[in-house]
Amino acid sequence: MKICCIGAGYVGGPTMAVIAQKAPDIQVTVVDMSEARIAAWNSPTLPIYEPGLDAVVQAARGRNLFFSTDVKRGIAEADIIFVAVNTPTKTYGVGAGRAADLRYIESVARTIAEVATTPKIIVEKSTIPVKTAETIQQILAANAHGVKFQVLSNPEFLAEGTAVVDLFNPDRVLIGGERTPEGEAAMATLVGVYARWVPRERILTTNLWSSELSKLVANAFLAQRISSINSISALCEATGADVDEVANAIGKDSRIGPKFLKASVGFGGSCFQKDILNLVYLCAHFSLPEVALYWEGVVQMNDWQKHRFAARIVRTLFNTVADKRIAVLGFAFKKDTNDTRESAAISVCRDLLAEQATVVVYDPKVPADEIRADVLGKGQVNPRLIIAQSAAEACTGAHALAVLTEWDEFKTLDYAKIFAAMQKPAFAFDGRNILDLPKLRQIGFRAFGIGK
Repeated sequence: MKICCIGAGYVGGPTMAVIAQKAPDIQVTVVDMSEARIAAWNSPTLPIYEPGLDAVVQAARGRNLFFSTDVKRGIAEADIIFVAVNTPTKTYGVGAGRAADLRYIESVARTIAEVATTPKIIVEKSTIPVKTAETIQQILAANAHGVKFQVLSNPEFLAEGTAVVDLFNPDRVLIGGERTPEGEAAMATLVGVYARWVPRERILTTNLWSSELSKLVANAFLAQRISSINSISALCEATGADVDEVANAIGKDSRIGPKFLKASVGFGGSCFQKDILNLVYLCAHFSLPEVALYWEGVVQMNDWQKHRFAARIVRTLFNTVADKRIAVLGFAFKKDTNDTRESAAISVCRDLLAEQATVVVYDPKVPADEIRADVLGKGQVNPRLIIAQSAAEACTGAHALAVLTEWDEFKTLDYAKIFAAMQKPAFAFDGRNILDLPKLRQIGFRAFGIGK
């Protein structure tokens, strides 16, 4: 069996590396049009950072795992083709700001239709709106070779920072296909790939539309829990309650559970906001405005939480941060990844810069150029945005520090030494609730957490 994955990003690269490691008899080729990205996958320094990924890639690369820019050859030789290209939110035309931009999905379908001369199983791995498989099927059915294709949905449920662990031991693998003999056979083939290491009872099969929709709904429910506890964090600050104590109390209820009840400056990443906005657009498209409004509120609460955090910094620093140095510790949207998409730090940095603050950012994994591009726009410069090489450098001379990513190293910094190097009074704002606030206050900080 030969597998080809089109798209060498956060989903395609790790997923295919694990399949190759777990199924050494299957040849796995990851193809992408970006020469730089493929070169990075073939180098000692991978294009993405995920704990454990280096070892997995090194174990299989050159044996049965290959990375190539020859997209057409990969398609032509494969029995199963995974489609893992980007599906960003549209920034133009109908559905701008909400609908998924499917231009790359359609382009891939047309390329497969052009190149393929033998039957193939096409697997949607990208996060897409329900009924996208119908579009792919129509394009493939119109190919000039009379080839028969089966289209399956196999959404990813990875959490960045734990992607390799999630792939090794998933809660479930979801495979959707047509309820026809051909569709059932295609699903059985893909089930057989995952069954090499995933217990069969964790591999769920559904119809195409249920599978496509399940991905959006799963992310929407997780994001909803975060926005819910974040809304309560504001009430806790107003009343003197402690949001961590409230979350612990309600999380003991077996009907609620403790996961995704950690208050913070807000969720980020490539999926949550994009998928909820996609869900909002779908609901509006199918004339369900009340449902659309409900889910849109989850995103609005998340945006408000980010702005609320920045506003609290300004208000606490005597209602002005103009010409004050603010150290931002962490820029990735979560720890153990270098992904900055929709990171809360982007919004907070922009708000502080708009208040004429000098913002000094330190992140252990995100390159300086990427931080500048995310905050200012590509090619833009602002002398008030400075990138530091360490937390200590960022905090030296600062009026306040703000933790925006829960990197483990921020829990063990020498805060007494940092305090001594800061302007007084020195402020600390913990946007992830990972610091010992009483200890910081003993040192001399005026320390604040989310919902405390």
